[in-house]
Amino acid sequence: MEELAYIPSPSRGVLYLGPIPLRGYAFCIIIGVFIAVWLGNKRWIARGGRAGTVADIAVWAVPFGLVGGRLYHVITDYELYFSQGRDWVNAFKVWEGGLGIWGAIALGALGAWIGCRRRGIPMPAYADAVAPGIAFAQAIGRWGNWFNQELYGKETNVPWALHITSSADGRVPGYYHPTFLYESLWCIGVAFLVIWADRRFKLGHGRAFALYVAAYCVGRAWIEYMRVDDAHHILGLRLNDWTAGIVFLLAVTYIVVSSKKRPGREEVVEPGAADEVADGETGAEDADAKEADVKEADVETSEAKADADAEAKDEAEPTESAKKL
Repeated sequence: MEELAYIPSPSRGVLYLGPIPLRGYAFCIIIGVFIAVWLGNKRWIARGGRAGTVADIAVWAVPFGLVGGRLYHVITDYELYFSQGRDWVNAFKVWEGGLGIWGAIALGALGAWIGCRRRGIPMPAYADAVAPGIAFAQAIGRWGNWFNQELYGKETNVPWALHITSSADGRVPGYYHPTFLYESLWCIGVAFLVIWADRRFKLGHGRAFALYVAAYCVGRAWIEYMRVDDAHHILGLRLNDWTAGIVFLLAVTYIVVSSKKRPGREEVVEPGAADEVADGETGAEDADAKEADVKEADVETSEAKADADAEAKDEAEPTESAKKL
């Protein structure tokens, strides 16, 4: 069957800058992390926090998240690394693909908790600030699967079908649903949903993050159902479908319970940050006042000088008249 329109797959997932390999999968992950930190920092400052706090905590959260994502993938797909004929060393090759978002979020949250404790700030407030950025990071990271020609759906002849050309690791060349693209677009929608809901309802105490989790799980469930890669099944459903369902219920429960116990948003998200802003504003006001005093003194000096010149001129005029007489 000849396709008139389709999404082409890259011929290779790695480019070489001299001897240095630039892998598309890793590149997408790195860009996603930068976007998440940048947006999280803007949202954190808007909530009353210090600039740079998000990045400082991300130093803990990101490594933990990468380890957690890899662990989840290796544990749930252990046969790819520990079955007969497989090399277990490949379990450490993160750059070749294979990160489970569930493990990344879980262990990344542990890293963020450590960072928050060290800075003395509430973990839920931090999670709310970074939630949309994480969704955007996932949207970008999914394009890493496109570079690796992996995680696609069932065969299709839609105009946006993904053309798989590789036959490695059991792939069958053909045209498939681009589930990586579906999930990328869904994550973008989730990010904007969280931003809108946070502004509209003043979400706090971790509810913006919980909304992100719940909304993501809804999309992940139907996208996961379309995928054709090998996966463990429980009662006819893929493992990740069960995970998405359970996590969705937990997130919604948290939103409901938290809204009743602690409505509204945190008044203080980072102790001392508001005082620094106030001190800065006071210092600016003092500087403005000093500058105004200096200008006023200059004006008074100029006026005094002008008066003195006028008096000297008046005194000089009779003297000139006397000379003429």
